[in-house]
This record gives sequence, structure tokens and C-alpha cells, in this order.
Amino acid sequence: MGFKVVKAGMLSTIQDLGRYGYQKSGIIVSGAMDKLALRIGNLLLGNEEDEAGLEITLIGPVLLFEEAHLIILTGADLSPSIDGAPLTMWRPVHIPKGSLLTFGKPASGCRAYLSVAGGFKIKPVLGSCATYLQAGIGGWEGRALKPGDRIPFKQAYKANGKFNWTPDLKLYPRLDKQTIGVIAGPEFSLFTKDSIAAFFSQEFSISKDNNRMGYRLDGAGIHQTKTEEMLSSAVTFGTIQVPQQGKPIILMADSQTTGGYPRIAQVITAALSILAQKQTGSLIKFELITLAEAQKQLQQQEKQIQQLKHTISLKYG
Repeated sequence: MGFKVVKAGMLSTIQDLGRYGYQKSGIIVSGAMDKLALRIGNLLLGNEEDEAGLEITLIGPVLLFEEAHLIILTGADLSPSIDGAPLTMWRPVHIPKGSLLTFGKPASGCRAYLSVAGGFKIKPVLGSCATYLQAGIGGWEGRALKPGDRIPFKQAYKANGKFNWTPDLKLYPRLDKQTIGVIAGPEFSLFTKDSIAAFFSQEFSISKDNNRMGYRLDGAGIHQTKTEEMLSSAVTFGTIQVPQQGKPIILMADSQTTGGYPRIAQVITAALSILAQKQTGSLIKFELITLAEAQKQLQQQEKQIQQLKHTISLKYG
């Protein structure tokens, strides 16, 4: 057994860290929008960090636990509660059988991650449990959860008292941070000096035209020195393309594998969690940094993750 979906929420899907090795065939990576939040949650439960969890978007579901289990919620604070009592995030919590997990008004961020000890019993597709919505594969029947679904746990769990602790949240970025680091994209030199200056000086707002595939940005138009047909080229999570009308699009976790618009910049990996947690109307600015600095920030983030992993191995050992 596991939990039963009473209400589905806005968009609740099973996601892991992604489906790799099939992009040449047009199969996207997909996976969690905020992979860092999912990794931390799994590590705090003693799971493998790529174990699948439930990605919950903005308006959370109502879940009935038909079996007692140990869970954790990470990422956005969507005001979770168990049977009406506030649930503490970023720490393992034992949920009794028959409990109802609900969510309220978003306090910060956009996407929360529910992980369970041992993981969910989900059949992998092409080596991953990530839900690829457009193709209808992976996750739970290749779709978002709906009322009546019963999501099973891999294993039963009995409570004990050794999980009464939380991590140092310095390893997770502040979600209210507005500035997003980027490196120059392959077609950076095709844009006018005025457009490049505007790209880095103005505030963009995330338009209502946003989803797991990408965020369209509202702001002053960004234009090339000359417009010409481009061959489709590789794109990835965080690639910023600029169509002819000049409104940048940031590709997200469910982005296509190739695109034909000029790539002005690439969001650095260490900033993807901040970006993934932005809501419609959120304001962001871009900061141009070097590849060396981008690598340094990622190395610092990974060092903190490895330190957490070591600490957890001692606690679970």
C-alpha cells in the first residue's frame, strides 16, 4: 500500500533526476524541475539521491496515507499540514496510517517535493521514473496524478526515534533571490550591443505563458544584429533562446532536445533551483559570469551535497 490521491492539486507528477542517454532519439531528459531539492530530500531519508519523488506544483494535492510511513517535504513551502497540524519541512516525519496530508497557500517558491523512505514502487521507462507528459510515458501511467490514484511504497516502514534532526539549509539557495547567473550562449555575438546591455540591465517578469517546458519572459525586446535562418542546434535545461519578436524564452526541465532560435545565454547549473521555484509574475535579472565562476559555484554546491551525504551515512550506518 501507499497513499491515495483524494484531490490532485494543480500538477502533481512522479519525477526523478531525469532520463539520460536518449536525446539523440528526441527523448527529453525531463525529471524534477528543482533537482537539488529532490536530492536533498532523498539523502535525508537515507535513499539514493536519484530516487523518484512527487513534484507538487503551487496548489498541492490532498493525500490519504493508507499505510504509516516516513516522509519528507523539501523545496517550496506550500504550507503543508497533517490532519490540520502544520508539517515541518526539511526533516523526516513519521506519518501515521489514516493521516491526511494537505497543502495551503504558497509561502515561498513554486514546487515542493515529497519523498518517502525507500521510494515509490514505480516501473522505470528507459531507465527512469520521470514523467514525460507530452509523450505520456514514465511516472504514474505517464500522466499527472488524479483523484483515486493509489501510489504504492516500495517497502513498509516502522517508526523509530533516530530521525529527529534537520540539515543546515545553507546548502539550499534562497528562493527570493532575483539575480540569475548565466554564461554567454553560442549566438551571443549575434545580438546588438544595446540588446545585450538591455538583457543584463533590465528586470524581466515571468509571463503567464510558462510551464515545465519553458518560461516566456516579459520585458524590453532583445534583437539580433541581423536575422537569418538557423539550423536547429542542441538546447538543454536553462538555455535562453530569443525568437524574432525579441521575448526571451528560458527552457526548463521538459525542454525539447533541439531548437532553432539563437541562444543568447545559458543559466548556470547552480542557479537552476532558484529559477525552477519562480512563479508567474516573478521578477528576475541576469548576471553574466565566466565559465570558471559557474564551475566554481557548482563545485561548491556539490561539495556541500557530498558533506551532507557523508553525514547521513554516519547517522544511518
